[in-house]
Amino acid sequence: MYAQERQQRIVERARAEGRADVAELAADFDVTTETIRRDLTVLERQGLLRRVHGGAIPVERLGFEPGLADRDAVLTAEKERIAKAALAELPREGSILLDAGTTTARLAEILPNDRELTVVTNAVPLVASLAVRPQLTVLLLGGKVRGRTMAAVEDWTLRALADTYVDVAFLGTNGMSAERGLTTPDTGEAAVKRAMIHAARRVVVLADHTKAGNDCLARFGRLSEVDRVITDSGIDADIADRLAAAGPEVVRA
Repeated sequence: MYAQERQQRIVERARAEGRADVAELAADFDVTTETIRRDLTVLERQGLLRRVHGGAIPVERLGFEPGLADRDAVLTAEKERIAKAALAELPREGSILLDAGTTTARLAEILPNDRELTVVTNAVPLVASLAVRPQLTVLLLGGKVRGRTMAAVEDWTLRALADTYVDVAFLGTNGMSAERGLTTPDTGEAAVKRAMIHAARRVVVLADHTKAGNDCLARFGRLSEVDRVITDSGIDADIADRLAAAGPEVVRA
């Protein structure tokens, strides 16, 4: 078994059981405890597990949400592939909504120069780079800025979205499952993401494979409200099939 496959199974077990025990994992996978500890270190760096004595706990059980810089540094190749695949969803001209997040930020970086687009976003870090591009009209959604994600949230953001209607909304998510739909740890961000879904003709979710099968505190949408999920090739085939059966087309970049 490859290390990546073993690590994916470790995450799945931790989420199902609430904890991953080093000794039990070593026995079940027939590897040394040191190998499992290295796996847990990798998964902690990816923001999926938090190391504790004797094992690890999935971050969603701790109410822990990695910061923007930590999330931006992991799975970079997968996020770039997802962003490139998302280019096919752009209108020739018109308006799009970019949610805050590290994968949607990759899409912002590669928006083509040959299209006149209005870009609506609540992601404060994106504005400086997008606003200087002459073919783009950039509208920043105001509101309280969450330091952990640098996303504008709460009432001011929601009021602006209530009067907004774009061609395509590109959303990020912390969790997506056939059972619970789209979820995120923060209720304020969940409310904004929910409003974004209602403010778009088409909804495209950009999420790497670690989000699949994961459930967080606050649900903001059903999979039936999503037109397409763009993820990467690391997604488990059974999970991808269950997501697709719930509504959206699932694209593996």
